[in-house]
Amino acid sequence: PQEKFKGHSLGSGVIIDADKGYIITNNHVIEDAEEIKVVMFDKREVKATIVAADPPSDLAVIKVDPGSLSTVELGNSDQLSVGEWVVAIGSPFGLHLNHTVTAGIVSAVGRSSVISRNNFEDFIQHDAAINPGNSGGGLFNLDGELVGINTAIATDGFSRANAGVGFAIPINMVKRVLEDLISKGKVTRGWLGVRIDNVNEGLAKALKLEDLNGAIITHVISGSPAEEAGVEEKDVIISVDGERVDDSSNLKNLISS
Repeated sequence: PQEKFKGHSLGSGVIIDADKGYIITNNHVIEDAEEIKVVMFDKREVKATIVAADPPSDLAVIKVDPGSLSTVELGNSDQLSVGEWVVAIGSPFGLHLNHTVTAGIVSAVGRSSVISRNNFEDFIQHDAAINPGNSGGGLFNLDGELVGINTAIATDGFSRANAGVGFAIPINMVKRVLEDLISKGKVTRGWLGVRIDNVNEGLAKALKLEDLNGAIITHVISGSPAEEAGVEEKDVIISVDGERVDDSSNLKNLISS
């Protein structure tokens, strides 16, 4: 008979609703899990169930029995500045290093195409040391407010250790996904029905554009909202509801929100 092998994975999470026992973490931390155990700061171990998950944003909500929990205060990731100090809390490499606190600065905001161009990415890039096990843990500003959920690190390809380039999902995106996951069990996103690409220098010259901002339409799907609105191939979308579009990833995030 074939033997069944069971693996273990470790990640971090943040309590976002103490009254209902909701915890936010990364989807890749709890994906395909048969059993989830949460170890609290006071060393209590409690079982958790999955409420809902959203692979495109790599976020998931799990639930524990409420009681003796405290809720984190949510910040506003739109107010983050490059160079601002941030603090990461998580469990790098294992439970023996749980609740490790590291500090760094915001290196950049609005990073995309980090994990996949098919995902909804708008990462905060920072250099606070995060490692395997930090996934799903909090990124905080110096006021103690949660501004992001740590998700990924960039490495040299040979090592899984920190190289000073970490990525966190901004809390404003987390809030939006969170509301849908808790109320509907899934995330509903806007849909245009087009294929898009970034504007490069060659396209800008050919189309006589002033700069490289915006997203160019490379294909319009028949019967889509975009076609009904009169959007055509080679159109360049430069703003949505008055908000500037920097590139194709930015447009995708604006429409989906």
